[in-house]
Amino acid sequence: MASSPKGVKKATRRNSNESDRQVSLLASNSKTDFDQQRWLFESKGKYGIGNACWQDDDNKDPKSFAEFMDKPWKPLTRKTSVPASVLSPYRVLVAIRLVTQFFFLSWRLQNPNFDAMWLWGVSISCEIWFAISWLLDQLPKLNPINRATDLVALKDKFESTGRSDLPGVDIFISTADPDKEPPLVTANTILSILAVEYPIEKISIYISDDGGAILTFEAMAEAVSFGNLWVPFCRKHNIEPRNPDSYFTQKTDPTKNKKRPDFVKDHRWIKREYDEFKVRINALPDVIKKRCEKYDRKENTKDKNLSRQKSDSSASAETVQNSKATWMADGTHWPGTWLNPVADHKKGDHAGIIQLMSKVPETEPVMGTEDEGKLDFTDVDVRLPMFVYVSREKRPGYDHEKKAGAMNSLVRASAILSNGPFILNLDCDHYIYNSMAIREGMCFMMDRGGDRICYIQFPQRFEGIDPSDRYANHNTVFFDGNMRALDGLQGPVYVGTGTMFRRYALYGFSPPRATEYSGIVGQRKKPAATLSPSVSLQAVRNQNDDLESASPNEDHPDLNLPKKFGNSTMFVDSIAVAEFQGRPLADHVSVKNGRPAGALLAPRPPLDAPTVAEAIGVISCWYEENTEWGERIGWIYGSVTEDVVTGYRMHNRGWRSIYCITKRDAFRGTAPINLTDRLHQVLRWATGSVEIFFSKNNAFLASSRLKFLQRIAYLNVGIYPFTSIFLVAYLFLPALCMFTGQFIVPNIDATFLTYLLVMTITLCLISLLEVKWSGIALEEWWRNEQFWAIGGSSAHLAAVIQGLLKVTAGIEISFTLTSKSAAEDEDDIYADLYVVKWSSLFVMPLTICITNIVALIMGTARTLFSVIPQWNKLVGGAFFSFWVLAHMYPFMKGLMGRKGKVTTIIYVWAGILSITVSLLWISISPPDDTTAKI
Repeated sequence: MASSPKGVKKATRRNSNESDRQVSLLASNSKTDFDQQRWLFESKGKYGIGNACWQDDDNKDPKSFAEFMDKPWKPLTRKTSVPASVLSPYRVLVAIRLVTQFFFLSWRLQNPNFDAMWLWGVSISCEIWFAISWLLDQLPKLNPINRATDLVALKDKFESTGRSDLPGVDIFISTADPDKEPPLVTANTILSILAVEYPIEKISIYISDDGGAILTFEAMAEAVSFGNLWVPFCRKHNIEPRNPDSYFTQKTDPTKNKKRPDFVKDHRWIKREYDEFKVRINALPDVIKKRCEKYDRKENTKDKNLSRQKSDSSASAETVQNSKATWMADGTHWPGTWLNPVADHKKGDHAGIIQLMSKVPETEPVMGTEDEGKLDFTDVDVRLPMFVYVSREKRPGYDHEKKAGAMNSLVRASAILSNGPFILNLDCDHYIYNSMAIREGMCFMMDRGGDRICYIQFPQRFEGIDPSDRYANHNTVFFDGNMRALDGLQGPVYVGTGTMFRRYALYGFSPPRATEYSGIVGQRKKPAATLSPSVSLQAVRNQNDDLESASPNEDHPDLNLPKKFGNSTMFVDSIAVAEFQGRPLADHVSVKNGRPAGALLAPRPPLDAPTVAEAIGVISCWYEENTEWGERIGWIYGSVTEDVVTGYRMHNRGWRSIYCITKRDAFRGTAPINLTDRLHQVLRWATGSVEIFFSKNNAFLASSRLKFLQRIAYLNVGIYPFTSIFLVAYLFLPALCMFTGQFIVPNIDATFLTYLLVMTITLCLISLLEVKWSGIALEEWWRNEQFWAIGGSSAHLAAVIQGLLKVTAGIEISFTLTSKSAAEDEDDIYADLYVVKWSSLFVMPLTICITNIVALIMGTARTLFSVIPQWNKLVGGAFFSFWVLAHMYPFMKGLMGRKGKVTTIIYVWAGILSITVSLLWISISPPDDTTAKI
C-alpha cells in the first residue's frame, strides 16, 4: 500500500518529463527565439534551409508547426540606464559639492569682512542664491537614461498584412510673415515632409499662414508641383535628407551607397528641376505684382466702360481707378491680406481660408510610369500625402493669441478633415532630416504603456551655425544633458517644435492611469483615481455636470474634465475616434487600454463640401468664445512661452513625455547666429519664464501627480531669470574689489583657498562626467558657460524687468518675429555673425567689461605705486576680473565685427562708460595727499 503511490508518482513524473521534452520548445517560444539545433534533437525533425522546416507526414500532432513558429511578442522600445561606473561617481560628487558648499557658506557667514561689510554682504547674498540655483538645476539631472527603438518590430506588428494598421499623423507647420520667414525655406520644409517614410494615406500636412499672404500660398502650390517629381525620386533612390536644399548642398559624394544605374541621370535631372523651382519661387513676388497690375487695369477699364454706359460721374470712375486688389492666378480676388491693404483684406482683418493643395491620396499604392527623357518611376509609389493650406479668420477687436491661437485653429480644422490621433508640430524652418523620424516616435506611442504618453520630444539640431558656435546656438548642454535627465523623471519639457503630441492629451483629458505622490519629497506614491477614457468622453458628449462633480480628483483645477469645446458637433464626435485610434495594440496581456489589431485598416472616407464648410467654421475668430480653448484645451494662452506652459499642464494631469534621440538627427533647423538676434531670442524665452513664475502655472502650485524632481525642474524654469540680478552684482564685484583695495573675505588664507579648490575641482569633475553621459564636447560646455554669463547679464535681466512691469503695471510685452533669413553675402554663409546691430541689451554687459578693464588698470597702478602694496588682494581681484572677462570674450568679439571693424556707437558707449566709471571711483574714493607729504 505504501509503495503503490510512489510507483505511480515515478511513472507520472517519467511520462511528464517525456511530454515536457516534446513541447519544451513550444512552451518557451513566446520568450526566446527559435533554436534550430534543439528542435532537431528533441523532435527528430528534418533539416531544412534556414527557417524552412517541415514535419513527417505521419505525424498527427495537433500542434501545427505554423503555431510552433508564431513570432514572439516583442517590445517596440527599450530603456537603458547610464552605466553605474559613470552615474555613481557623478552622484557622489554632487553630494560632496553640496556638503562642501554648505560648510563654505557657513564659514563665510561666520567670518565677515568688517573692513568692507557692504562688499561681504553683496558677495554672500549672491553666493547663497547661486548655491540654490545650482541645486535646482542639479537635482533633476541625477537620473539620466537612454532609449532605443525597434523599427523592424514596428513594421512586423503593424504592416505585416500589406495594408498599414498604423495610426494617422497630422503634421502642423506654422508661419506668419514671408518677409522674415522666406517662402523657399518653408517650401523645402514641406518637401521634406511630403517625402517622409510613413504610410502615405495616414499622413496629413497642415500649414498655418497667420499672415494670410498670397506669396506663401502660391509658394506652397509650387512646392506641391515640384513634389510630384521630388518625392518619387526620394523613394526610388532612398534619398537622405529629403529637404532638397540641404541634400544638394551636402559636401559628401551623392553617389555613395547608390547602386541603381540610372541614379546619375536622375540626380542630374532633378537638380535642374530644383534650380528651376527656386527661380520660380524667387520670381513669385514680381509675378504676383505684375498679375495684380494686369487684372487691375483690366478691371478698371471694364468699370470705366460700364460707367460711361450708365452715364456715371467722373468722380465715381476715379474712385474705381484707385482701387487695387490682389488677384489669384484664376482671376479671383485673394481672400487674405492684399499687397495694398484695405478693409477685410489686411493683417488682422481677413477671412478664413482652407485650401487643399494636394488631394486625399488613394488607399492603394499608385505606381508611376517611365517617362522618356525624364525620370523613370516604374514600380515607385507616386502618391503625395494630403496637404492643406489654412489661414484662420482674423477680425479687429479679437485677441488672436499669436502662435498658440494659430495652433489651436489647426487642431480643430485637422480634427474635422483628417483627425489623426497624433500631431507633429514643426516650425517652418525645421525640416525632417531623418525620414524615419515619425516611425521612431510611433514606437513609443504604440508600445506597452504608450497610452500614458502625452508627447514625444525630439532634440533640436541646427544648421548654419558658425564652426566655433560663438553664442552656444546648438544648446547641446540643454538638449543632450538636461532633457535626457528629465526623461528619467516624468519626461522632458515641450520646447515648441519637433514634438509629436497625442491629440487626446491636447484636449485636456487626464491619462487612463496616473500616480499621485505625497510626502516631503514625494516618497509615497499611490495610483490616482482617474476616470476611464470612455467615461470622460461620455461626460463631454452629455455636457453633464454631475459626472464632472463625481470625479475623485477635485484638489487641483487641472484635474477637472474639459467640457467647453465649442458648438461643433462634428468636432466633439471626433474626440472619441482620435482617442480609440491612438491606443496601442492589445496584443499582450500586459497592454492596458489597447485596441484590436486591424482596426485601422479601413480606408479614409472622402472629404465632402459640408465637412470642409465645418472646418471653415471652427477656424473663425468667434469660435473660441465661451469655450475652454487656451485655458484647459489645446495650446495654453497667456504666455510668450506657450510651449512650456502647455507641456506643464499635461504633466500636471499625470501624463508623461518621452525624449527620443535618434541615431540620425530627426529634425534640423536654423538658429540666429547674430548676437542681437540671439539675445532677443533668449529675452523672449526668459520673459516667458518670468510670466510663468508670477502665474498659476508656477510649479509651487502643481498637483500631486507631478513628481518631486519634475516639480523642481519646472520650478527652475520659472526662477532661472532672477539669477541675473545676483549675477550682475557678482560680475561687478571683482572691479569693486580692485577699486576699493578690499576683498570679499578678510584674508585670502588657506581655509578660503581650500574651500575654493575643493568646490572648483568637484565642479570640474561633475562637468566631465556630465560630458561623458550626455555625449557633449568640452568646448560646447564652455561655450554654454560663457553665454550663460552674457545672456544672464543682458537678456535675463531685461526679462525680469519686463515681467515685473507686466505684473505690477499691466504693461503688455510684444516681441518681433525672429528672422529666418541671413545676411545677403553669397561669399560667406556666416556673414550674419559679424553684423553689429546695436541694442539696449548691450549696455549692461558692455558696462561690466569696461568696468573690469578700468579696474584692472587702476588697481594695478595703485598697488605698484603704493607704499605698502597689498599684492594678495590685487591677485585675488585680478583673478576674478580675468574670470569675468573670459566669460565675456564672445560678447566683446561680437562687438568688434568683421576684422575688428568696430562700429562708431561702440566707441561712443565705451568712452562714456570709461569716463563715468573713472569719475565715480574718484568721487567715491578720492585720492589723499599722504603719499605726497611723505
